[in-house]
Amino acid sequence: MADATADDVISVVLVDDHALFREGLREILEADRGIGIVGEAGDSESAVTVVARTLPDVVLLDVEIPGDEVTETVARIGKLSPETRIIILSMYDGPQLLTRLLAAGIRGYLLKSVHRHELIAAVHSVCEDPSRIVLAVSTHSLARVEAPGTAILSDKELEVLQLAAQALSNVQIARRLGLAEATVKRHMRNIFVKLNAVSRIDAVNKALAADLISPHSRGDGD
Repeated sequence: MADATADDVISVVLVDDHALFREGLREILEADRGIGIVGEAGDSESAVTVVARTLPDVVLLDVEIPGDEVTETVARIGKLSPETRIIILSMYDGPQLLTRLLAAGIRGYLLKSVHRHELIAAVHSVCEDPSRIVLAVSTHSLARVEAPGTAILSDKELEVLQLAAQALSNVQIARRLGLAEATVKRHMRNIFVKLNAVSRIDAVNKALAADLISPHSRGDGD
């Protein structure tokens, strides 16, 4: 098999806060002569910087990197480099986040349990077909994404509830999100009504059971 020319090689940026995981991704992808790694980053801000400098064909983006919320990172990358295809890598298989990321413009969502040949195929696939979206998730999540009414809570309500799940008070949530405490209380009241919850713990438990929020949050607290 002939080597790919420089113009044929798919340029990829790796974004994950674990250097060892990035090394593994690099080793897997660079075994394919049609893929070249042009940059790496460990947080959202450096990811945006690397993308602005390299304008890659593909970004492999960990869903839980430090910094901006992942949908914000996707939006920033999309504005800087509209032709870049973003593939999410995640340990989390939940329809709510997947729905939001698809709306933000990602081209793929892969669980980190995928095999190496699936990862390589996904990178090639999103570059070969401009309309293709590659999903490697459970059938349960896919069905929930396609079903009407999946987005029962607004994005802001989800942010508030995710922080409530980290045991932050209304004051701490307000400070974290730049909101008034009264606004946070209003969001919590709306959440209670929508989830038919009687307490914060009840709301969090129901949201987790419905895959509306992630159990793998990594808040730093205040």
